[in-house]
Formats: sequence, C-alpha cells, structure tokens
Amino acid sequence: MLKLYGFAVSNYYNMVKLALLEKGLPFEEVPFYAGQTPQALTISPRGKVPVLGAEQGFINETSVILEYIEQSQKGTPLLPSDPFERAQVLALAKEIELYIELPGRACYAEAFFGMTLPDAIKEKTKAELLLGIASLGRHGKFSPYVAGDRLSVADLYFLYSVPLACGVAKKLFDIDLLAELPAAKALLQRLEQNPNVQRIAADKEAAMPAFMAMIAARK
Repeated sequence: MLKLYGFAVSNYYNMVKLALLEKGLPFEEVPFYAGQTPQALTISPRGKVPVLGAEQGFINETSVILEYIEQSQKGTPLLPSDPFERAQVLALAKEIELYIELPGRACYAEAFFGMTLPDAIKEKTKAELLLGIASLGRHGKFSPYVAGDRLSVADLYFLYSVPLACGVAKKLFDIDLLAELPAAKALLQRLEQNPNVQRIAADKEAAMPAFMAMIAARK
C-alpha cells in the first residue's frame, strides 16, 4: 500500500492526498513534519513534505509524486493521454506553483503567523502575484475546470495554492486577486463542494491547533 508522509496543514501534502482520493486508491497517512534530522533526511533528501512511500522506496517532490501516481496507478485520470493536452495541464500547474504559490509563500509569515517582513519582500510578492494571476487568466480555461472540462493536476495546484495567495493579497495589500476572474471564483466554490475536498478540509481544521502551537513554540 502507498504511504503518504506529511501533515494535514501542508497544501502540497493535500494536493497529493486529493489525487489519491480522487483516483480511489488505498493509502496510509504517516504523520511526518520532516526537517533536517538524520532520520527525516533519509525519507526526504531536502527535509520537505510530502513524500510518497512506494514498494521500492521513497519519492519526493509533489509534481514528481503526482506523475508517478498517474503513471503507476489505476483510477480516474488526472492527466490527459494526449501529449499536447498533457503538456498544457502540466504547464498550468507549474505556472500556478512558480508565479502564484511561491510568491505568496514568501509572505505567509506575516499574513498568517503574525511575524513582520521587510517591505521589499512584500512589494516583490505583490508585483509577482499580480503578474501570476494575469498569467493564469490568460492560460486557464475554467470551462469549468482550470484546464478544461475535467478535474486535472492543474486543479490540485489551483485549489491548494490560489486561496492562500488570495489570503496574502487581501490581508497585506487589500487586493482581491480574483476580482477579474469570476470563473476562477466559481471553480473554487465548485471544488469546495467535492466530498474529498471537504474531507481534506476537515482533516486540516482538526490538525491546525497542534500545528499553530508548534509554530508558536519556534518563535
């Protein structure tokens, strides 16, 4: 059985978890906060989550895990079989990660955890988020899903990256990132009704107090 290492508050962990649930695959969740201990680094070379435990060993990096699951497991496809269409989905996922998720993440400390960041970092995040959302508006189809008429890997990145970036933009800059993308807002509402998404949200909520206590202890 596949084993998913990580914790329920991690958005990248939840991307993989949703893929496993949507494909109807049996898997075991293994609590794992990673870090730089020798034990953690034997599982995750960079000390990051998530990690997928397969029969042959461990697989790290979310995008690689998702492709491995798609190539090695049965269940509902989350990537098209056509090479060009597959490339479009993977490009959208990568664009969301590089131009929305990562810029937003640079300001999580202030937006969500009460820390203070230099203005230069916040201004960079603001500029990059606006460019990233504009790119998503140009490339995304939202008909009704990000890449077309079916749920794909691009939707996993969208669901677990864009709302966090929107939270950063609203709290730090008083900007509604999706103001010009009503179809994207509609998709978020649609995805929130998915039973597997609701299960993941409930697991995240249940895990949040312990996670916040851990963050507070590190300050």
